[in-house]
Amino acid sequence: MAKFPFEGYMQARTHAYRSVVVNCSRLLSPGDRVLDFGAGPCDTSAVLVRAGFQCTAIDDLGDDWHTRGTNRSRIHSFAQNAGVDLLVSHGVPDVLAKGSFDMVMIHDVIEHIADSPRDLLLKLIGLLKDGGYLYVTVPNAVNLRKRLLVLSGRTNYPRFPAYYWSGSTWRGHKREYVKDDLHKLCQYLGLKKILLKGEHHRLGALPNWSQGLYKMTVGRIDSFRETLALIGQRAPNWEPGEMTSGLLRAILQQETPYQYEETEACQ
Repeated sequence: MAKFPFEGYMQARTHAYRSVVVNCSRLLSPGDRVLDFGAGPCDTSAVLVRAGFQCTAIDDLGDDWHTRGTNRSRIHSFAQNAGVDLLVSHGVPDVLAKGSFDMVMIHDVIEHIADSPRDLLLKLIGLLKDGGYLYVTVPNAVNLRKRLLVLSGRTNYPRFPAYYWSGSTWRGHKREYVKDDLHKLCQYLGLKKILLKGEHHRLGALPNWSQGLYKMTVGRIDSFRETLALIGQRAPNWEPGEMTSGLLRAILQQETPYQYEETEACQ
């Protein structure tokens, strides 16, 4: 934290770092290679290096605050000094070899993707060794705070002013997830589910006096927690889950009044 160039940023995320390090340490060995996709300013990547792992980070550094002043160069300097190999890219660079990582992490990223995350996640799984892990975290779309906001007539979506005044490109949340979504995601990706649970990544948003009380009361309810974590393992001879035309037809039928025919092919 003392070396991170943006004051207050890491202090707000200490609970997230603890969860990530604990989950990684249970599954990985010191020196294992980790890819952090959508790493932002490389704060989590740097923590993992300090925990004994080799870490490659990927981000496009395209958020508004990334591009202000000298912030990009400060992020690069921090990553280099922390021992993080930072690649600036909008996608998965071709220079990364398939089967070269023990874990691929994608924290608080897929909720920013407007289209299906399928293609991106399949590319990332392709970078894993057999037995490697895909580690996904997302905001919980139905955490306690959001449930209370909806009950009071307010939105559980990102705050409207930031969305309205964002200009032509909105880089905020486009689709948030619930626990059942991640269960299906793991199944569709053809991974073995290792972990799926709610976690306290943003507990620091509460006053210090209330954090322990929250964790011992309503915070004990998994689906009320603000973050969801999924870890899936790639098996030898891994193949993604398959979709039949009949099942796809049934899925699409739930989203439209158009009546699909039995013989109609769904492309």
